[in-house]
Amino acid sequence: MPRKVTKSLIRVVQPDRLYNDIMVTKLINRVMLNGKKQVAERLVYNGLQKAADKLKVQNPLEVFEQAMANVKPHMETRSRRVGGANYQIPFEVKGQRQNHLTMMWFVAAARAKKGMSMEDRLAIELVDAYNNTGTAVKKKEDTHKMADANRAFAHFARY
Repeated sequence: MPRKVTKSLIRVVQPDRLYNDIMVTKLINRVMLNGKKQVAERLVYNGLQKAADKLKVQNPLEVFEQAMANVKPHMETRSRRVGGANYQIPFEVKGQRQNHLTMMWFVAAARAKKGMSMEDRLAIELVDAYNNTGTAVKKKEDTHKMADANRAFAHFARY
């Protein structure tokens, strides 16, 4: 019996109100807790504005795009069982997963900081990511180091 073909499960996300950008909407959705979207919007917009003010940049969207580009991973490792042993095999990260990992690491890094408001944490993490420093960039570098260290097992990716 043939398998059932499933539809693509990728949701179409509408651009946000202020910057008309889909990635900003995804950040808002990732920051949102308990369905409180307006609270998340306020936090993200104020965080973007504070980051732009700290960096003395006119357009907060430029800061956001550069910060996200600096956090995007290009390689990651996936565990694969070959002949009774588990190997960490490096794979290239593409498209949607690249954006997903970027947002996850960024928001996790902002949430890990304590002792200040969320918009301040977002602003600090944006400034750090813009300058290629900070927790989210370190997470990307660690992922790349892990993939580089396991290059010897890359030939298992073909199976």
